[in-house]
Amino acid sequence: MMMMSEHTRGKVRSSGYNLPISRSRRSYTWHALHLVGRFMRLLSVYVVYQYLTSSGISVAIFTCICATTAAFMFLIVHRPWKGRSLTTYQQLVPSIINGAFLSLSYVLWGHGLRACGPLRTIMAEYVGALLGAMSTLILGKGGRKWQKVAGLMAMLASFYFLSQGWATSTFSPFSYIDDKRTGENIAQKNPIGFQSMSLVFLGGAFAAVFRVIARRVSLKTQMKRRLHVVTVTSAACFLFPVAVFEATQKKSGIGLEISTTVVGIFLANSVFGVFLPFYVDLMADERLRIPVGSARHLLVTSVCVCILEILYGMDFSFIGFLVCALSLGLGIFESTPLERGHGKSSQLPLHAEKSNVSLLEDPRMMSRVA
Repeated sequence: MMMMSEHTRGKVRSSGYNLPISRSRRSYTWHALHLVGRFMRLLSVYVVYQYLTSSGISVAIFTCICATTAAFMFLIVHRPWKGRSLTTYQQLVPSIINGAFLSLSYVLWGHGLRACGPLRTIMAEYVGALLGAMSTLILGKGGRKWQKVAGLMAMLASFYFLSQGWATSTFSPFSYIDDKRTGENIAQKNPIGFQSMSLVFLGGAFAAVFRVIARRVSLKTQMKRRLHVVTVTSAACFLFPVAVFEATQKKSGIGLEISTTVVGIFLANSVFGVFLPFYVDLMADERLRIPVGSARHLLVTSVCVCILEILYGMDFSFIGFLVCALSLGLGIFESTPLERGHGKSSQLPLHAEKSNVSLLEDPRMMSRVA
C-alpha cells in the first residue's frame, strides 16, 4: 500500500506541475481560433457589402439563398433526425418560432448593411447588450444602480456617436488629428442619424432575442447544436416565400447573375457568415467564457474592424472609432454583472484542482489513504 501511495503521489505531483502549462497552451490555441474565426466572419461582411451595393440584388433573395445553403450544411453535419427524439412543445416549437426571429434579423441586417455600411452594422450587433442592461436595471435587484445607469448612458452615447459619423473621417470631430481620408466613394453628405440606423438596431435586437431563446430552450451542447439546425432550417423556410415574392416583382430578382465570383460570394457568406460563426461563438462561450455581446468579444471585433477598414480603404477615422468602441466597452463592463464576475468564476476550477493536488501531496493524507 505504501508503494502504491508513493506512485500515486508522484503522478499527482507531475500532473500538478504540468497543469498550468497545458492550460495556458490550450487557452492560447482557443484564443487564436476565436480571433481567426471572428476575422473571417467580419471579412465576409465586407465582401457582402461590396456585392450588395454593386449588384442591386434583393436582400431577401440573397439571405434566403445563404440561409438555405447553411441549413443544408448543418443538416449534413448534425442530422437532427437521429439520436434522442426532440420534445415537440418544449424544444421544437420554440426553435421554429426562433427561426422567425432569425429570418427577420437576416433581412434587417442586409438592408442595414446596404444603407449604413459594414462598420455601423457590425457595431449595431451589440445593441443586445444595451437591451440586456436595460432589463437588468429595471428588473434586477441589489446595488450598483448608479454604475448600471452610467454604463447604459455610455452605450447610448456610443451608438449616438456612431450614428453621427464619428467613426468616419468625413464627419469625425477628430478629423484634424486623423487626416487620412481614404474613402473613395462617400455617398452621404450628412450623417446617417438614428432614424436611418433603425434597421441595423432592429436587426441586432432580433438577433439578441434569437440568442436568448436558443439559450433558454437547451443548455446542453449537443442538444443546442441539433436545435440550431432546426432554427436555421425554419428561418430558410420563412425566407423562401418572401424571396419568391421579391423575385416576381418587376426587376427585383434580375440583379442575380450566375458567375464564379457570385457563387463564391454566396458560399463564403454561407460558410463564414452563418455556418462557422455558430461554432466559433459556442467555443468562445464554453472554452474562453467570452459570450457574444461581452466587452472582451467587443475587443476582438474592434481589432478586426480596424484592420478591415484600413485594408478596404473605407472612410475611417481611427480616433473616432476608438472613442465609440471604448464608450461601448466601458458601458458593457459597468452594466453587465457577467463581466464583473468573470475574473472570479474563471479561476474557480483551477483553484479547486490546485487544492485537490495540495491535499493529495500531503504525506499525512496519503498515509491515511494507504
